[in-house]
Amino acid sequence: MRLSVPTNMMEFFRKSEGKWYTERSVHHFDVVADESGESNLIVKVIEVDDPRVKQACDLQGIDPLKAKGGGSFSWQDNLEEKEPNPNYAAVLIDVPDDETGRSGKLIRDKGYVNGLPVISRYWFGEDGILTINTDYDNNQGQERCWFLTDDFRVRVSTIQMLNGVSLMAYCSERRCVSPEDVRKMALTHVEHTSSK
Repeated sequence: MRLSVPTNMMEFFRKSEGKWYTERSVHHFDVVADESGESNLIVKVIEVDDPRVKQACDLQGIDPLKAKGGGSFSWQDNLEEKEPNPNYAAVLIDVPDDETGRSGKLIRDKGYVNGLPVISRYWFGEDGILTINTDYDNNQGQERCWFLTDDFRVRVSTIQMLNGVSLMAYCSERRCVSPEDVRKMALTHVEHTSSK
């Protein structure tokens, strides 16, 4: 079966919805503690009528009627049982350039680098690779993300300072199976084996 790649941001958010197990390798080009490790990424789609759309757009002086919706992202330690810490969460709102939605602005309520609201530029290549550029006060971030299968995706990011690249990160992400899906699979297995 051929992989269907997202061609606009809302398709990307919908394809990304769920919980992902992330293995992260981080390379700093200066002396900083190693940030490599494992975590969970939880993605939820935000529909256009969600009040967070207007809140994020208002912070940046952007007409919320131009937004198409968005996504909420939260992170937690891989084996964490409790709800994710809201300090490790962000909301991204999609404001496309035109009807195709292949490029546009992402309005973030918090930037990854400094925690402040920020506007990023995004575009989708013909191959389905999403590129996001974010300009901060003293550096620029770039993230690229693409799906290898419906349940496995890759993210590569860099932080560029005035004197060159200071950080590179590679993440491989596998979609987690929900407890409900496990129950359904177990039930199907029991039904299948008992019918033999």
